[in-house]
Amino acid sequence: MDQIMGKVGGYWFSQKAGKEMNGVGDDLNSISSSIGDGAKWMVNKIKGKMQKPLPEFLKEYDLPMGLFPQDATNYDFNEETKKLTVYITSACEVGYKDSSVLRFNTSVTGYLENGKLSEIEGMKTKILIWTRVTAVRTEATKVHFAAGMNKTRNRDAYEVVRDGVGIDKF
Repeated sequence: MDQIMGKVGGYWFSQKAGKEMNGVGDDLNSISSSIGDGAKWMVNKIKGKMQKPLPEFLKEYDLPMGLFPQDATNYDFNEETKKLTVYITSACEVGYKDSSVLRFNTSVTGYLENGKLSEIEGMKTKILIWTRVTAVRTEATKVHFAAGMNKTRNRDAYEVVRDGVGIDKF
């Protein structure tokens, strides 16, 4: 009788433990969907889903590693829709070695394809006046920015991750 009770107890305990572990996973998913986007990386870390550093991720999609400022370390990427959201600590301006300047809001979104980021929100460049960048496309040694008109720049200017300088207004 003790053996039977031991097996039944062991079975019951393993079932209960399995349900509790599933409950913890459900709780983590619930927390993930209810907290701000900027903290999702911590939940993913707890769940064992660590993402690559942003420069490496951009390189995989044939975009310059230094396209975003150094403060942009956290991002979300939806593989189904290809939507990329990059989070930046505060709105900033980044100067590149070719003397071009980009402005970034606290979040930048766009749709990512190999060598292209399109439908961008949250990025500007200066062409006489600050103009919204709507797409970034790469081609061999060049980076093409669509910002009212197309502006082509040397790619090597964007291969180094640079610090952003804080700005008051995006």
